[in-house]
Amino acid sequence: MTQHSSTTPAAVGVGPVPRRTWRAWSWGRRVLVALGLPAVLVALWWVASARAESFFFPPLSEILEVFVPTWFEGRIVGDVIPSLGRLLAGYAVALAGGIALGVAIGMSRVLRAFTEPVLEFFRAIPPPVLVPILMLFLGIGTSMKIVVIAAGAIWPILLNTVEGVRAVDEVLRDTATVYRLGPVRRLRTLVLRGASPQIVTGARQALSIAIILMVISEMFAANNGLGFTIVSFQRSFALPQMWTGIILLGLVGVALSLIFRLVERPVLYWYRGLRRSQRGG
Repeated sequence: MTQHSSTTPAAVGVGPVPRRTWRAWSWGRRVLVALGLPAVLVALWWVASARAESFFFPPLSEILEVFVPTWFEGRIVGDVIPSLGRLLAGYAVALAGGIALGVAIGMSRVLRAFTEPVLEFFRAIPPPVLVPILMLFLGIGTSMKIVVIAAGAIWPILLNTVEGVRAVDEVLRDTATVYRLGPVRRLRTLVLRGASPQIVTGARQALSIAIILMVISEMFAANNGLGFTIVSFQRSFALPQMWTGIILLGLVGVALSLIFRLVERPVLYWYRGLRRSQRGG
């Protein structure tokens, strides 16, 4: 009886590669692909701005020189953490509200027909326009900023959830009825799981919108936060510091995207397995 070797196929004329080495090489290649373009862009920015004499576009070396003193000597606690707290709170409200409303609307034709005109009306209103209105009712505190973020980020989640619930296979619905699954179990195992690919798509879109609205809400009226600090630097003509804030925003977006992927992986593990089996078949 033969034993299977823990090696992977290799090129012609080369011996088999151990599986652990193959995985390490695969991960290394992914890292190089992911960091290749950012490294090239940073290098181009560095070279192009090395001899820049414009007051508004300082050299990248000057920006990086003031990056750490600007943000890591008090502003992380005073500005970055409050901004992330508002972002996560508004995003959580949008996620919970969008999924709950989307499931209800997607499962009911009557409710969908009743709410569609109203949803289309509010969907067409740009969320930044709501900031002055919400300031009248909620002031300039944290609650206003959370509501602005939630009001803008809810739409991708809501609309994708509705479409995802509507797209659940009718055969699976009939099967759940035949097996007499209860409402809670049907919601958890059939509706939410079947709609989860589109829910995750909407949640990813909503995350970028939430970051934008976090900055906009802090630029209008605030006394701390990333948006407030960037505008303060701009108004005081501290342009290298202003550019550090823009770079920090980009780094925050990348970090949140990576965290989102880590959460997405276990949620959609069944969907990826299904796609792989379909491609293999």
